[in-house]
Amino acid sequence: MGMEHPVQSNTIVDVLEKILDKGVVVAGDITVGIADVELLTIKIRLIVASVDKAKEIGMDWWENDPYLSSKAADNNTRALEEENKKLQERLESLEKKLDTNRLNTAETTN
Repeated sequence: MGMEHPVQSNTIVDVLEKILDKGVVVAGDITVGIADVELLTIKIRLIVASVDKAKEIGMDWWENDPYLSSKAADNNTRALEEENKKLQERLESLEKKLDTNRLNTAETTN
């Protein structure tokens, strides 16, 4: 009777599950220069994580980007409509004041 050794096999699914559960950050900088003069710096930051893990660490930019989220687009549309309404009210108020000033000036000159 031989000894049995536990076999641990990591499939790509297992590895991916661990990466998404814990998250992986890759960071690097690329600098291009000539004669000790820096001409270009490219900063590269990459995080691979599940959505839940990303939210847990405070990354949720995709929820507020109107190109990536219909909810954000709706919020953006509502905000623009509200701003437009306020601007229309201000414009009407200014036009009334201008008309009042014109009437007062016309009465004064007559």
